[in-house]
Amino acid sequence: MTTLTTDAPVFERIRRAILEGDWAPGHRLAPAALSERFDTSTTVVREALTRLVGENLVAARTNRGFFIPELDLQEFRDVTELRCVTESLALRLAIERGDLQWETSLIAAHHRLTRTPRRSSEDPSRISEEWSDAHRAFHQTLISACGCEPMIRVANNLSLSTDLYRRWSAPVAAAGKRDVEKEHREILDAVLKRDADRACALLRHHFEETARIVVKSGLAG
Repeated sequence: MTTLTTDAPVFERIRRAILEGDWAPGHRLAPAALSERFDTSTTVVREALTRLVGENLVAARTNRGFFIPELDLQEFRDVTELRCVTESLALRLAIERGDLQWETSLIAAHHRLTRTPRRSSEDPSRISEEWSDAHRAFHQTLISACGCEPMIRVANNLSLSTDLYRRWSAPVAAAGKRDVEKEHREILDAVLKRDADRACALLRHHFEETARIVVKSGLAG
């Protein structure tokens, strides 16, 4: 395995630009242009793009280069269903095995999420990077006590696979009317009550609501 020496700030800046919608799905990411924009070498840019391929935020095509992934509706539906199955099982195990320290970490993660502005101050139609980080941390903490590291890795990879869809659905009117905070609060309450059936049902609804908005928006074909 090749050890990457990616300049972390450049990696994060490119990642942020992708998630903020600077380039449309299908756009070719030319290393030379990116190296000029981010004032770095093409080597650093290529390494950053390679890392982003691993997060499913960039697609690499043989002999053609790097691209922003196309949004594929059927793939998104499939990944959403797989997330529902995988994370529901992981959550059920976490509720069974989690201790007081896990509950404390979960409450803290939820508190951070509720106190972080969801919309970007620069562009209110977009989700803020800080909220996205807090959201990811909350969902990771939910299943962190399941005791199965391979399952956690699969869940994290599936979550990354849907990041672009969630970001591109943010400006949609239906997304603005959605009470995401209530969804998270209800999941947390069910988990703390150790009600696995309700918690898993709420988690599935949470994922499926995102899928419904993406499908309704026509963001993917």
